[in-house]
Amino acid sequence: MVPLKVVNMDGVEQDAVEVSEQVFAVETSETLIHDVITGLQAAQRQGTHCTKTRAEVSGGGSKPFRQKGTGRARRGSSRDPLLRGGGTIFGPKPREYRNRITVAMKRKAICALLSDRVRSERLCVLADFMMDQAKTKLFAAMMDKVAPGSRRTLLVTADYDTKVLLSSRNIQNVSVRTAADVCALDVIGATQVVLQREALPKLEERLS
Repeated sequence: MVPLKVVNMDGVEQDAVEVSEQVFAVETSETLIHDVITGLQAAQRQGTHCTKTRAEVSGGGSKPFRQKGTGRARRGSSRDPLLRGGGTIFGPKPREYRNRITVAMKRKAICALLSDRVRSERLCVLADFMMDQAKTKLFAAMMDKVAPGSRRTLLVTADYDTKVLLSSRNIQNVSVRTAADVCALDVIGATQVVLQREALPKLEERLS
């Protein structure tokens, strides 16, 4: 078992909580993390870019000028790629950017990143977390106490909470994810990870 630091909403440290070594004490594999992160980023690309070749550009049915006597290079079509308004040579076409990343790879990458945050003391557990109303000012003040000096904080909650999402959506350096939705991209982009205490069993069940 691995002890994790526990704080309340006022930033006061409490008794540590024991968590599974299979999730929070895993060796970091830079190759695995790189493959998973690049795969997740590639999956976000739409791949809808499209350019027209000379066969797809309209016009160009007749020669733009006669073959000889003009002093210019001969042209057979006004849609030549070397002319203005012509087609594009080797331009981008719609394609699929997804790479094959297994569920096991994604889980191992999340465990490795969470373990790295634990070793670097950039992960803590938030106890007695509750938002009575959707107030950005109150939420921002709480995050300053829980994760002071953090450039970007990731808060992992147990379930979907509308009040928490409404309170945090206008804060640029704070992102909120549930235990079922958090991915390696969320963890690697955060300098400080805060886990709601109720989210620990769900996270361990998902990643074990």
